[in-house]
Amino acid sequence: MEDTTILSEIHRLVDEEHQLRNQVQKGEISSDEERTRLREVEESLDQCWDLLRQRRAARDVGGDPAGAHARPKSEVEGYLQ
Repeated sequence: MEDTTILSEIHRLVDEEHQLRNQVQKGEISSDEERTRLREVEESLDQCWDLLRQRRAARDVGGDPAGAHARPKSEVEGYLQ
């Protein structure tokens, strides 16, 4: 997966996040639905950012960014900030 593809997915997920917030404000979806889907979107965003960081780090040290892979959500969500 190329950096531009990852960045496109990040933008798509951010747009979805904004849409969810608007939908709950308009009463189109429940708060529970929003929370559930937001959690999924945020986890996917974390995965995308992690993959992008892996690719950039590999490139910075002269490695092949194609060797980076998406880590499981459970692993990415367990990182300390």
